[in-house]
Amino acid sequence: MAGFRLSQGFPAAALLSALLLAGVWAQQKPAPSPALDYVCPMHPEVRSAVRGKCPKCGMTLVPGIPDPVEYPLELKLTPSAPRPGQPVQLTFAVKDPHTGGRVTRFEMVHERLFHMFLVSQDLEFFEHDHPDKLPDGTFRYEARLPKPGMYRILADYYPSDGTPQLSTRTIFAGAGELRPARLAADLVPKETANMQVTLTTQPEAPLAGYRTLLAFRVRPADGLEPYLGAWGHMLAASDDLIDLIHTHPSWADGGAEVDFTVIFPRGRPFRLWVQFQRKGTVNTAVFTIPVRTLE
Repeated sequence: MAGFRLSQGFPAAALLSALLLAGVWAQQKPAPSPALDYVCPMHPEVRSAVRGKCPKCGMTLVPGIPDPVEYPLELKLTPSAPRPGQPVQLTFAVKDPHTGGRVTRFEMVHERLFHMFLVSQDLEFFEHDHPDKLPDGTFRYEARLPKPGMYRILADYYPSDGTPQLSTRTIFAGAGELRPARLAADLVPKETANMQVTLTTQPEAPLAGYRTLLAFRVRPADGLEPYLGAWGHMLAASDDLIDLIHTHPSWADGGAEVDFTVIFPRGRPFRLWVQFQRKGTVNTAVFTIPVRTLE
């Protein structure tokens, strides 16, 4: 071995073997994993080494997410005292918590800039729609509240310089009063516009504060399509309308099985509205699940 001097007393064969083993080890040593610097704003568990799209919701992965800060939501009603059955204009304005000014730039969330859920106090009326963005940065929607009483709004939006937001607002129609919901368990299969939807839960008796798997099966499954960038959308509302949860499937592949994973915050009955799209038609199925508190 030219240019290499052996130490006295060190066998040449042993040194050669050591050098060969070191070369093999260097070749076989796995390369370090790339840093997973990009993350989905809606699903922080989805991370990537390169910029791309989230496989769950289609949002663009971003290089880190700012700390959560609430962006206040203002709601103006026109007329200010809505009448049941009459049109009422809802105008939403999002405020910058740092400057107090109106936010005008938003990111797409499931193919829309603003998602709005509207439900009545008796949980018989449900609406999922998308207000129009105006040049001044506000969002406007015309609604009709079918009965006198209280309604709850859940707004889902993502200011460009902030983090995804979920805000709730309460409005009233007329001088009447809707009775609070009295919900009984209802997991009967549902016939919707052009499919049947069945639901099983794991565990069979969901517990507040623990993960519950909501396993939906749709029949027929042919023609199932993504709806607003996801294989399904679900709103869960507690019977007293304190808890409102908007979520999307934790597992789906375009087949008959669509799974959601939810942690119900309290031991209450929850009404679920789950939406799937098949052959261009949006199907809404309604279920009620009693959630227990661990004693």
